[in-house]
Amino acid sequence: MYVSLRDVAARSGVSFQTASKVLNGGREGVVSPSTRERILRAAAELGYVPNAMARGLVRQASVTVGVVADDFSDLAVSQFVLAAQRAAASRGHAALISSVHANIDAGLAVRKLLEYRVDGILVAAPTLEDDPALGAALRGPLPVVSINRVTGATVPTIGSDHTVTGTLAAEHLLELGHRRIGTVTGTRTRQVVRARMRGFRAALRAADVELPERRIVEADWTSEGGWAATHRLLDADPTITAVFVHNDTMAVGALKALHESGRRLPADCSVVGCDDLSFAGYLVPPLTTVRIPFQETGERAATLLVDRIGGKEIPQRDLLPVELIVRESTSPPGSR
Repeated sequence: MYVSLRDVAARSGVSFQTASKVLNGGREGVVSPSTRERILRAAAELGYVPNAMARGLVRQASVTVGVVADDFSDLAVSQFVLAAQRAAASRGHAALISSVHANIDAGLAVRKLLEYRVDGILVAAPTLEDDPALGAALRGPLPVVSINRVTGATVPTIGSDHTVTGTLAAEHLLELGHRRIGTVTGTRTRQVVRARMRGFRAALRAADVELPERRIVEADWTSEGGWAATHRLLDADPTITAVFVHNDTMAVGALKALHESGRRLPADCSVVGCDDLSFAGYLVPPLTTVRIPFQETGERAATLLVDRIGGKEIPQRDLLPVELIVRESTSPPGSR
């Protein structure tokens, strides 16, 4: 099915070793320019594709990184993985992805990657941050970098300071004059939610603004969940004038719920999202949100992993900055 090096050598009239030197990245000058040209021409005519597995056997390395991802329907995870894949490719590494779902647990997902002798593993599995099976599978000498905490293993992590995320959202609403502020969170057991709530509460407390439990409603990160949670929030406290929603996907549902309740947006209720996904600026009204640098995080994670594979020291924790993006979904309370 595949053209071999021996086929190229035979077509170009050189030895297997000479063909290998040229096609496996040998330095110019190892063979004469005319011989190199003849070999390259033969390879092109035959449709030769280098055998990465064979190269790996020679180098005792696969030139492949593994990626453990838990949910590609999560736009944040998919952005991270795609950016990491591109960055790894730019450093000469292919990416082999193992998705964790209902029929594959974290330990099995990692073992599948190890069977392919990957050189290192990237973890993009936020829902598995408390799963001991993932940590157990990742303990060992293989280089690993993760965007989420891994329980039971010492793994370098890269992400953002989500305490700052919550702080930016609260301070923006406070500066606009809001005092009756609610929030729709993601799953409260998640570390990112706890961090955002720390920053959010601290900023409100510093302004002497209360955040009673009735103004905190948990959802499931989906648009439908954000819609239902916002209705519950409005039922619990109809006086709120602003809502911080913990991701843009839930904010889509929140905007719909506010519209259904008869609130003018943003005059009667402002909304701040989180992520700055590609659709955020095209909602009605365009969504004010805290930008999380998912693509930059993926690129940085892949770069750090390849550096670690190459024997370099990398930081145990690396945080990229978040940024408030102000659009038309926020205004002073009662403004027109």
